[in-house]
Amino acid sequence: MPVPDYQSLMLPLLKKLADGQPRIFRDVREAIARELGLTQAELAERLPSGKQTAYDNRIGWAKTYLSKASLLTSPQRGVVQITAEGQRAVASGVTAIDKPYLMQFPSFQAFQGRRDENPQTDMPLDATVTPDEAIEQNFTQLRYEVETQLLENIAQASPAFFEQLVVDLLMKMGYGGALEDAGQAIGRSGDGGIDGIIKEDKLGLDTIFIQAKRWQNTIGRPDVQRFAGSLQGVRARKGVFITTSDFTAEAKDYVSRIDVKIVLIDGKTLARLMFEYGLGVSTYRTFEVKRIDSDYFSEG
Repeated sequence: MPVPDYQSLMLPLLKKLADGQPRIFRDVREAIARELGLTQAELAERLPSGKQTAYDNRIGWAKTYLSKASLLTSPQRGVVQITAEGQRAVASGVTAIDKPYLMQFPSFQAFQGRRDENPQTDMPLDATVTPDEAIEQNFTQLRYEVETQLLENIAQASPAFFEQLVVDLLMKMGYGGALEDAGQAIGRSGDGGIDGIIKEDKLGLDTIFIQAKRWQNTIGRPDVQRFAGSLQGVRARKGVFITTSDFTAEAKDYVSRIDVKIVLIDGKTLARLMFEYGLGVSTYRTFEVKRIDSDYFSEG
């Protein structure tokens, strides 16, 4: 089963604490995961940023919202305990807890009212996602739009510009010697099926041969096979085939079965690498996401 959203975790969390005893939150979190039958793979599923697992993020926010409604309390760091109000909620036979349910509690209304003072900090439109997930989903969408625009701009550029773009990207990724040396390589090798040569490292211990195709049509096995043949003709061991389009399944299968190492970079990968290495994009806004420093408030 997929990891439940934070709202679906609130009632199991309350029920696990229904006897009123304080418990270590980490133990409660693990017990709920076992009861839900979550597999190790599901528990290892991470948010897009990779900084936290989806389960830890969602169970954490479930605890936060229950606390804001005064259904849970934290008598000490890392410990959770149900309140009398929380016990009454469980005893009432409630079958689900969500934001509308929590709105009946004055403390949660006050919390929500404080958030409403600034509309930009209101809960996400999709109330099943945590604030962290909402931020990451919006970032992912923005990144997708930027990467799409990158490919659109490349498609309108000249072949010479694309060749230089390939050089710039490889240089950003740490390949090549001096920029002048790398720039002279593209479009000047003269070998059939090879568009350029670049040093693998600044010392030039090895070289990488490049094929760059600013195409809209999908690259098939024959094109990749010709490139592989060109590499063998110059006794090259490594090559990179970059295109603005895509590669067929046959082309991908072919490079996986030959001795020469050829890396295929399709349009989506090209745009992703440009985004990651800051080529053709610039930062126009930065947000700092801060968390409580628990160590600062620890008096022990």
